[in-house]
Amino acid sequence: MSRPLHELSIAQAGAALRAGTLTSAELTRHALARIDSLDDGLDAFVLVTRQRALDDAARADADFAAGIDHGPMQGIPYALKDIYDTKGIRTTCHSALLRDNVPAADCVVQEKLAAGGGVLLGKLGTFEFAIGGPSFDLPFPPARNPWRRTHVSGGSSSGSGAAVAAGMVRMALGSDTGGSIRWPAAVCGIVGMKPTYGRVSRRGIFPLSYTLDHAGPLAWSVEDAAISLAVMAGFDPLDPASADVPVNDYLADLGKGVTGLRIGYTRDFFLDQPACNPEIVATLDAAAQALRDLGAVVEEVSMPAYSYFAACQQTIMFAEAYAIHEQDIRTRPMAYGARAYASIVGGALLSAADYVQALRLRGELTAHVDGLLADHDVLLTPSALATAQAFDGYGADFDANGIMTGAFNVTGHPAMALPLGFAANGLPLGGQLVGRAFDEAMVFRVGAALEAALGMAQSRPTPSLAAA
Repeated sequence: MSRPLHELSIAQAGAALRAGTLTSAELTRHALARIDSLDDGLDAFVLVTRQRALDDAARADADFAAGIDHGPMQGIPYALKDIYDTKGIRTTCHSALLRDNVPAADCVVQEKLAAGGGVLLGKLGTFEFAIGGPSFDLPFPPARNPWRRTHVSGGSSSGSGAAVAAGMVRMALGSDTGGSIRWPAAVCGIVGMKPTYGRVSRRGIFPLSYTLDHAGPLAWSVEDAAISLAVMAGFDPLDPASADVPVNDYLADLGKGVTGLRIGYTRDFFLDQPACNPEIVATLDAAAQALRDLGAVVEEVSMPAYSYFAACQQTIMFAEAYAIHEQDIRTRPMAYGARAYASIVGGALLSAADYVQALRLRGELTAHVDGLLADHDVLLTPSALATAQAFDGYGADFDANGIMTGAFNVTGHPAMALPLGFAANGLPLGGQLVGRAFDEAMVFRVGAALEAALGMAQSRPTPSLAAA
């Protein structure tokens, strides 16, 4: 095969596996070798499940040989953010509190991927308990950005973003409570899909905020993300937040283009943000023009000030995070890293009235976005207004991250981050597309058209991994 194996899309690798020109064992050994050669400089993985991966690959190959086909992920390597429970495999949430935690059962998403014949490569780094920021006072170092190792890879699905961007794996699973799939995707130059609230079961994934948590894939391409989400999605009667809504065929419309579709461009939503700069404005304007050139009707639409969304999201998240961690925060505070502790303990200062008012505001904000999407097929908006920050000085001014993702955790709409270009410093810039509830298929359709027009799916970090 002329192309390096890690450059094959999930569909291309799947076709080769089914044609017998490639084995899952070959694909898996290549992925493990790439992890061995690159991860010492990236720290994306907290655990590589080498023998498990080889066993999964052998099983997938045996099933192919026997004419048994479990679906599009059969024989395909993937990895999980280390808040996803894995039976018999350590799941730490990147925290000393769970350093020796070995779950007795898989989370629902892992059950589905295993049943689909996927190959588990290991567990990926995260911000501790998916909150706080990249920390050096934890059992594992923080993941680094493959475009520049001195910079963060976003978060909290930081290891997932780094592993996918570096080509160690085509797809990895993350979680998203305020942007923890889409921020890593934005600063690592990949695709990150936060599906509709309730579309993917969170049972067996360590919670941060019951009201805002989403699970979804980070991938090299829109098609890879669509294939992955199709395997994960579906109703789980044992997850109280799960929605009993049919899952559409996410691949059927990927090549249909955007002619005649209506796109709402939320330009005034971000222009007054502290991190907004001419580069991101020009990049988003160019994406809007590319959609017009492809035949879409693009018009500017107004959103409530982002500060309302941010206040709502943070109030709900911090209140619920404190409720989840209250016992450990009270009895074992020193077991937390400084960043996670500072973030979680702040929830103790919120009142019941604060929480209730945030829930009321959530309904009003959701209704406004629903109104925009009644007249538009998707919205175009930023994911992050700034490129990845350097570790040196990170956190001194969190607004400098320019993260614009939490709005759609509040509303629960599907939102997909995708790369749109590069800043003058050579680091990726991205945006996001937001769709109607449970209409991930439309988000994927528009995303695939924009991805093809911009050619960003072919832009990857160099193997040398820039050190400065």
